[in-house]
Amino acid sequence: MSIRIVIVDDNALLRAGLATVLDIDPEFEVVGEAASGPEGVYRATELQPDVVLMDVEMPGGDGITATRELVTRFPDLRILILTMFDLDEYVAEGLRAGAAGFLLKTTEPQALLRAVRDCAVGETPLSPRVLERLVENFIDRPAEPEPPPGYELLTDRERDVLLSLAEGRSNAEVAAHLHLAETTVKTHVAQVLFKLGVRDRMQAAVLVHRAGLVGRDKQR
Repeated sequence: MSIRIVIVDDNALLRAGLATVLDIDPEFEVVGEAASGPEGVYRATELQPDVVLMDVEMPGGDGITATRELVTRFPDLRILILTMFDLDEYVAEGLRAGAAGFLLKTTEPQALLRAVRDCAVGETPLSPRVLERLVENFIDRPAEPEPPPGYELLTDRERDVLLSLAEGRSNAEVAAHLHLAETTVKTHVAQVLFKLGVRDRMQAAVLVHRAGLVGRDKQR
């Protein structure tokens, strides 16, 4: 089955460009477009896509509010924020609203396809460098580590996986780093999200950074 996508951006030329790149690959199907946040909510509700590419600033209604509304209605929907900059307040707001990650509007075609594909299967398209800057700018960390609720339920291996996620690694990169099969990593990730009570990898990463666990000795 193809990955169904809705593109939400007030720039018709950009929408057309994204649609052209995505439609070249038979793995993707652009099922709809919208020029504002409210229209994006309507189209996504109507079409039930797997992934929404969501701009943030649109004259007819912003993408952050639309993202929050869609995630509330459809918790499994994956939303990628579209931005012109590699880090700004919109990225942080979008992630807090429940977005799965973000894409630069200048992203190369192959990187775009990879990011959308990763997003659809639960990955977080957010580079380690950007994650680090996001944490430094928008997340308050305690002077001493304070493991979040549910952390005590994790096995040692699940904690290793969690810390790797918090460093911005993909499933494949976690597998290589911890010398595990990628299918095993996927199972561990699912358990980590369940035990921590979070909906996706980004929320788990933010939780770990907010707890002050990254860059310190692991808590056992």
